[in-house]
Amino acid sequence: MLLSFFMMPLHSVNRHYPTALAEDIEAFKLADELGFEEAWIGEHYSAEIEQISSPLMFLAHMAPQTKRIKLGTGVLPLPLYHPVMAASHIALLDHLAPGRLLLGIGTGGLGSDFEVFGTEDADRNAMMLDSIAIMKKIWSSDPPYDIEGKFWNVKLSKSYWPDLGVGILPKTLTKPHPPLAVSVSSPNSGSMRVAARNDFMPISANFVASWVVKTHWETYCDELGKLGKTPDGTKWRVARSIHVADTDAEAERVVKKAGGAYDWYYDYMFQVYQRMGAAALLAPFRDTDPATITPQMVRDNFVIYGSPETVARKILELREEVGPFGTLMMTSHEWEDKPAMRRSMELLATRVMPIVNAALGEAGLGEAGLAEDLPAIAV
Repeated sequence: MLLSFFMMPLHSVNRHYPTALAEDIEAFKLADELGFEEAWIGEHYSAEIEQISSPLMFLAHMAPQTKRIKLGTGVLPLPLYHPVMAASHIALLDHLAPGRLLLGIGTGGLGSDFEVFGTEDADRNAMMLDSIAIMKKIWSSDPPYDIEGKFWNVKLSKSYWPDLGVGILPKTLTKPHPPLAVSVSSPNSGSMRVAARNDFMPISANFVASWVVKTHWETYCDELGKLGKTPDGTKWRVARSIHVADTDAEAERVVKKAGGAYDWYYDYMFQVYQRMGAAALLAPFRDTDPATITPQMVRDNFVIYGSPETVARKILELREEVGPFGTLMMTSHEWEDKPAMRRSMELLATRVMPIVNAALGEAGLGEAGLAEDLPAIAV
């Protein structure tokens, strides 16, 4: 099993923006130093607490500051971009971080973003698929262009002057393009069928219960079966909130601290879903009465926490329950207690994952090698 890092990012209200950005940068660099295989970051516009407005720009900033970790957009909301703009920006980043770009695509996730961009009533899923289809044609063909889509058309012929290098759109370094991924969250998500039909890597969100994640794999297998294909768990990433400490008691103290990083996060998620009239989607179990759900119940059931041995056992139990995911994505939380959060990342990479992979009969942390080969990290 490989280890990945996912960052929304999500910071507390009124957090000093430069400080939050510096924290995000430091977390990415630490993940690279610890041998995490990948690091992903989201895109949002109209939320003070999730203010990375361009993962492409952030990842371009991180590429020269990291050595080997793959860099993922988690995700790029394609309905907000003209395909020519998105294709060109992605091609540029693919050259700036050669062989390291992972392209997560989606429809967007914030209602306030939909409102401000005027896409509330748009068929955003169809727009996403139309956009990526157009971008693939741009990356795989030469001008003149006459690409007709459902929502966009790309035409370029009158100003195509090849002798001057004019009228030529950039192509990705990775052929035919960087690996594509989509995020999924709702039970039996249709996005899993989209992933199966389009050979996208599926990523199950951290803010859903394990029983929901199980339906993702079941849906994925069902759709691939209809296509006559065999499911490959190595393509599947599962994100979880994880906190590792030296002892179970210390981990529990951090996770359950009132107003702490995990407590605040799941209180926020609960309030968002409640205001959307969708709090039932946070049910820890299939038969949970929606009226009984509380933020603390969600926190305690959604966070994997404990000592290295306890967390390793819980990860193995999760995989046994939901299906054979190939990559575990540790979700970033605010570094309210910086030493504890850095220590958690270190313990997960150097203590937990070797236990997990030994149990699974695998070799270790992917390309990073065994944990004992990793450098010591000051925390």
